[in-house]
Amino acid sequence: MIQVHQFLGLKPGPRLIVLGAVHGNETCGTVAMRRLIEELGSGKLHISAGSLTLVPVANPLAFARGQRVGDRNLNRNFRPTLHPQDNEDRIANVLCPLLASHDVLLDLHSFHTAGEPFAMRGPGNNCGTLEPFSLANEEHALAVRLGVRRIVDGWMATYATGVAERLARTPPANRAGLLSVDPFYGMGTTEYMRSQGGISITLECGQHGDASAPEVAYQAIRNALAHLGLIKDTAPPACPEPEYLLLTQVVDRMHTEDTFARPWTSFTPVSRGEVIGVRFGGGAVLAEQDGFVVFPNPHATVGNEWFYLAQLSKPT
Repeated sequence: MIQVHQFLGLKPGPRLIVLGAVHGNETCGTVAMRRLIEELGSGKLHISAGSLTLVPVANPLAFARGQRVGDRNLNRNFRPTLHPQDNEDRIANVLCPLLASHDVLLDLHSFHTAGEPFAMRGPGNNCGTLEPFSLANEEHALAVRLGVRRIVDGWMATYATGVAERLARTPPANRAGLLSVDPFYGMGTTEYMRSQGGISITLECGQHGDASAPEVAYQAIRNALAHLGLIKDTAPPACPEPEYLLLTQVVDRMHTEDTFARPWTSFTPVSRGEVIGVRFGGGAVLAEQDGFVVFPNPHATVGNEWFYLAQLSKPT
């Protein structure tokens, strides 16, 4: 069962949906939404226009277990299926139509290692086949008003490149049933939302367990409500000097004994040729260019994302 809390304004306006605990051990959004539900229930906060839908726990099985996944990663291969095979397939079949009935998605997450909160937005406007989009300006306007200064993009294109590399090293006989070699396996909640004509932001609110992460999540929801005009509050100003980064490469973990050269945190600068990790057997994994390490996961499963690399970018 998935609990959904909905609040309807009496005037027309955008339809905002907020998700928490898509990954069960990322609870900052859950805490923030429970606080907001109390305020809305007591009358301290009032939705005057549009609608607000809150899903504090999007993945109840993973949440109950206190772990990232139930059977698999809900934020991959997020799309409806006629023949659901696992917990996350069944959840997607419930959440996909719910997302499609909204205009804006804010998906609240946290990350493994220490680091500064950041927002992930989608692509620039394009007519391509991977992630066509026409609302980049509206999405950017929301991203810079959520209370964080760092904006990251390039997810789907980078993931698709990573899939091509997986295909190159995976014999055809071993590909059957292997979702991670499908470029659209990179589709998560926000990518699905864009495919349905909406705008969406993933907000990474801080490290798992960081006491300040729920406050980051709460303020982001309040800022989104004010920016979209759902509450009668002063609209938040845009971040005056946002930092833009573009994901450029994903590197998979190939063996359980692959190890990082040091305890990386997201957005640690690296120089071209610097050793990031060491493969089982002794081969060094080097930075191919100057940039930043993003999403380093020392506990990544074999064949999946170990870390990403990013470079400074410009607004699109």
